[in-house]
Order: sequence, then C-alpha cells, then structure tokens
Amino acid sequence: MRVLFAGTPEPAVPSLKALLDSRHEVVAVLTRPDAPTGRGRRLEPSPVRRVADEAGIEVLTPPRPRDPAFLARLAELAPDACPVVAYGGLIPPAALEVPRHGWINLHFSLLPAWRGAAPVQHAILAGDEVTGACTFRLEEGLDTGPIFGTVTEEIGRTDTSGDLLERLAVDGARLLVATLDGIEEGRLNAVPQPAEGVSHAPKLTTDDARIDWKTPALHIDRQVRACTPAPGAWTTLGGERVKIFPVTPIPGITDVEPGTIVSDKRGLQVGTGSGHTVRLGDVQAQGKRRMAAADWARGLRLHDGARFE
Repeated sequence: MRVLFAGTPEPAVPSLKALLDSRHEVVAVLTRPDAPTGRGRRLEPSPVRRVADEAGIEVLTPPRPRDPAFLARLAELAPDACPVVAYGGLIPPAALEVPRHGWINLHFSLLPAWRGAAPVQHAILAGDEVTGACTFRLEEGLDTGPIFGTVTEEIGRTDTSGDLLERLAVDGARLLVATLDGIEEGRLNAVPQPAEGVSHAPKLTTDDARIDWKTPALHIDRQVRACTPAPGAWTTLGGERVKIFPVTPIPGITDVEPGTIVSDKRGLQVGTGSGHTVRLGDVQAQGKRRMAAADWARGLRLHDGARFE
C-alpha cells in the first residue's frame, strides 16, 4: 500500500524504519514543525524528520493538520492508509476521510485503558503489572476507534517510562506493519473497544512530577519511575530544585519523618508518609550534572536531618 506516516518523537522512529523496510511504500511523512531545544533554544528537527530526510522522503510539517495546504497535498498523494505513532496533533475529519483504509494509530496501552497522551506513564503510576500496545482506526473521539491488534508487555519492578516505552516502540512497530499487511490482504477487521475498563492518561505536568514526601513510599517509587525521563521527578531543598531519579523502597517501618534525609553505609534514605524510607539513586541539582546521591550530599556537606520541602 501507499502510506503516509505521521509521527514525531523518538518512540515513533522504530515504526517508520519498520515501514521503510516493509513491502509498503512510504510516500510522505507528516511530523511536527522544528522546535527550539536546549539552552540555546536552537530549532531542531523531530527524530522522525531526521529519519525521513535521510531516506529522501517528502516531509510535511504544517502548523496544524487542518492547514488547507496540507489537506490539498494529502489529497494529491492519495495514500491508501496513514499509520500514526505519537504525532502530537489532532487529525481533522477532512483528513481522516482521505485514505481509503483510514488512519491507523499505534497506541502504547491496551485500550480502552489509558486513553490519552501519556499511557505508559499512567500505567506505571497506577501500579499496573501488564500493559501493551494496540493498533486502531482513528476517529474523532480520543482513542476511541475500533482495534485491529494488540501486543502485551509486562511492567518490570524497576521499569521507568523510558524503559517501557523503548520496548513497546519496537514491539509496536512490528504490530503496525502486521496490521497494514492484514488490512491490505483483507483478512483483518477492526473490533469495537469494550465499553468497560475505560481510563484516561493526560500528559503529566511538572506539577504532577513534584514529590510529596508525605505520600507512601510505594507511590513515590512509582511516581519517580513514571516521570523518568520526562517530565522528571523533583523536590526542593533550601528552596533549590533537585531532580530525583529512580529510588528504592526500603522494607521496615522507621521513625524517619517524611522528607527527612538520613545517611547509612549504602547512601541516603528519605522518610515517607508510610513510615518506610526510600533509598535515593542519582540526583541532579539545578544547573549541575547528574550524580550519585551520596556524592551530591558530600558536596553540600549535608547533615543527617536535612529535609526536602
């Protein structure tokens, strides 16, 4: 089939590469416009655009997919299907109607669970043991379309959202190609999503990533892993922001107050609202490099009893 691929961030790259290696013809790529990144705020192309440029494929970067020039070009290209992976924009009805097989979205959850922008983060935050990816036909509702296929993936005890998304991106790429193969061959029909089990996964904000040390250790562990690498879990010490990387809950009840930092031979522990502590891994002070928590504490000459706000 002739396909137009829509995607933007790194997790969409395995799918584009899989399509380029498949029997399907990628006639163009739709991605978000170049965006400012880094301290210099220099405009950088999306990861998907870099791959498309290297492959010599036409790249479309409209400010919005409802842009008349994009809709006109889409009609000219006349793709049979439009596979989508984390594009980052709402596809309007006028565009949904163009490909005869529709827009086929790869979503990183087992729908109808975790509809929305951050399914992997919310699966970890909720303590799910299993998640996955699915392909479904886009419609006007938010991730409500009928499903073509799924793959499942166990969530490991120490998985961050970055770890889990990396695996799902690879498995999902194979599923996406298999879905397009099945549609082309006429042997795959989309099945409506169940009415039960709907949950939503809005994008996690910086405020969502701030640690409340009065919450249980298990919640803090999940929150930090869900927010790693983005938006990045954080707390403050003396009014200065400190980024917190994955922690380890320590068994046993202690009398360490929530947010209070204590040291032992293995590093630093912090009290939580459940009476347990969590052991800090790496931290990153504002404007500094990432480092082991014990090294950070030595550099600050931090004393036992110091407290995160």
